[in-house]
Amino acid sequence: MPFARPTLDELIDRIQADLSTRLELGGALLRRSVLGVLARVLAGATHGQHGHLDFLSRQLFPDTSEVEFLERHASLYGLSRLAATFAAGDVVLTGTESTVIPEGTTLLRADGVEYTTTAEGTIVSGEATVPVEAVDAGAAGNTDAAVGLTLVAPIAGISPDVVVDSGLIGGADAETDDALRLRLLERLAEPPHGGSAADYIAWAKQVAGVTRAWVYPLELGAGTVTVRFVRDDDVSIIPDAGEVTAVQDYINARRPVTAAVTVVAPVAVARDFTIEIVPDTADIRAAVTAELVDLLKRVAEPGGTVLLSQILVAVGVAQGIEDFDVTSPAANVTHTTGQIATMGTITWV
Repeated sequence: MPFARPTLDELIDRIQADLSTRLELGGALLRRSVLGVLARVLAGATHGQHGHLDFLSRQLFPDTSEVEFLERHASLYGLSRLAATFAAGDVVLTGTESTVIPEGTTLLRADGVEYTTTAEGTIVSGEATVPVEAVDAGAAGNTDAAVGLTLVAPIAGISPDVVVDSGLIGGADAETDDALRLRLLERLAEPPHGGSAADYIAWAKQVAGVTRAWVYPLELGAGTVTVRFVRDDDVSIIPDAGEVTAVQDYINARRPVTAAVTVVAPVAVARDFTIEIVPDTADIRAAVTAELVDLLKRVAEPGGTVLLSQILVAVGVAQGIEDFDVTSPAANVTHTTGQIATMGTITWV
């Protein structure tokens, strides 16, 4: 039977009753008597001790422990919080022929995010492609291709208007408490087995930015292992070539020497929906959309099936909805090898 922590009032009553009994007072203590005050003081101190013990009991287990103790639990299994990473890529500057762009030049995005050049560049045929990196680590530094940046300090012969080449990518926020806790619980549930399926998933998720991963033994033949993963916190959950290479290199350093491991990105297949809702309001549309996004994050996997029943449940639990009809899809949604369902568009009818 679990221990029930007594409330402050219960402790006061117990101590007052104990004092009355042991001192043979023959009745209840008066509220403002010396013994009545003493009983309340002792109850307050005891209540604080119960609270501390209750706090410590939660720290004994990884699923209820707070940050400091969670990190301590994780460290015992060789796990640590994944640090934030810096977005990086190339930008294009224009200007006078042979003008040099120094390393360390600062660029600014319209919302205040700063980048610095990580190598020197020289204008050739009117432009120069120069590598840059975000000043601050985190997903906020990721930037789409063709987005404009500006020079913080002017450079003679260089236009202040700078354009992102093919995108600034690779930025990821520091691992959240929930994500670290999940990795620890997975490690406890699936101890390393020298190359089991769970090991490959764990290795992939130890790379910053990776949120979900799947393993497919023998997909490419005897002795092969295929690993796919996504990055749910990026603009696109599908990893690019550089992010795939990072996971490949990380797993290669840990895999059994006899395993031929191939890390590949899933192929996104946008899942569109046609839905009628009652009442049809902007807030309920937003709630339905959020539920469907959450559903795909929970159940979609490469080569998997999204059940129609799951879609209906997701729409039906949206806050405020009274009635609905999902006309598309009309059946379970299946995917071939490597394909994964991603959120498409919703047509409201």
